[in-house]
Amino acid sequence: MHHNDFNDADKSHKIDSLRDMILNAEKTIQSAKAMLLQLEGKKKTGRKRKIDADAGDGEIIEGTFDGQIMLGTNGKQYPVPANYASKSKLVEGDMLKLTITPDGSFVYKQIGPIERRHMIGIVSQDEKGNYYIFSEGKPYKVLLASITYFKAQPGDEVAILTPREIDSSWAAIENVLQKGAIAGPRSVTAQAVDKEIETWKKELESPEPEEVPREDETPQDKPSASAVVDEWTSDIADLEKEIKAQNPSF
Repeated sequence: MHHNDFNDADKSHKIDSLRDMILNAEKTIQSAKAMLLQLEGKKKTGRKRKIDADAGDGEIIEGTFDGQIMLGTNGKQYPVPANYASKSKLVEGDMLKLTITPDGSFVYKQIGPIERRHMIGIVSQDEKGNYYIFSEGKPYKVLLASITYFKAQPGDEVAILTPREIDSSWAAIENVLQKGAIAGPRSVTAQAVDKEIETWKKELESPEPEEVPREDETPQDKPSASAVVDEWTSDIADLEKEIKAQNPSF
């Protein structure tokens, strides 16, 4: 009888071990298939299964959103889909939970939204095509996916979100308030050129101390200061027109 009990216990242990081996093998095969699909550049077909991130299915990692990626508590960086960040209106400092499923999928969930600050800004674009939101005298970087999602254009007035307690360089678009609020926003370079030209004009217009003529020099021999100023101002005006003609954005 004791011999049979031993055999039954041994048999049950072997069955459990085999089940664990099969389960691990299935997970390994699923991970291998996911890696193969990624390497071949193929997308998985079929209806996406909804995953319960709280069910303990897969590896769970928590971290902080930095405006583009998630910085995990384990010190690693994890890519956050730009579409998800835009639609969820994530801001720098938000706490996220990442579930890496057995098939290699990444599932994010916002678990700790940081306190937000509501602001209004203007959509702008630099010479390289990068978008940013200009608000309260500061340019904020914004995800291209956010611009696309809200169909925003340079010059549009938008409502944005930024972290209240963090000096962030990123903003999330909350909504478009007015299309084309500012027509044709000027680039930073154009504004700098205008500022430089105005500085030149002010320097030329400022009065200079009169020079005492030499004994052998008559007033007719030396052009008047006003004539020189007029000539320089004319040259600068021509230069300004030439710059604007070559660069319509100015």
